Amino acid sequence: MMEFLVEFEVHVPDGTPESEARDRERAEASAAARLADEGHLARLWKRPVAASESRILGLYRADSEHELDTLLGALPLSAWMHVTVTPLEPHPNDPATA
Repeated sequence: MMEFLVEFEVHVPDGTPESEARDRERAEASAAARLADEGHLARLWKRPVAASESRILGLYRADSEHELDTLLGALPLSAWMHVTVTPLEPHPNDPATA
């Protein structure tokens, strides 16, 4: 499996009912748990940004960038996200492989 660093910027559209935003956030949490169970989502972090912004970093695993795009496109918040994907390759000095 390949590993990817994925950065999400979530922008809830103006005028979106609060209940819809909450429902999508709950569905997003459920989807993240499923991806973790399947071995696609390894880690998640929040980046410190302004209070009104939401940025998340995730370490994902997939067989290809196409598979990753499919997984991310199925997320409940995908329509509200700007996503940046960085493919990762092993480094010879990685302490995890020592």
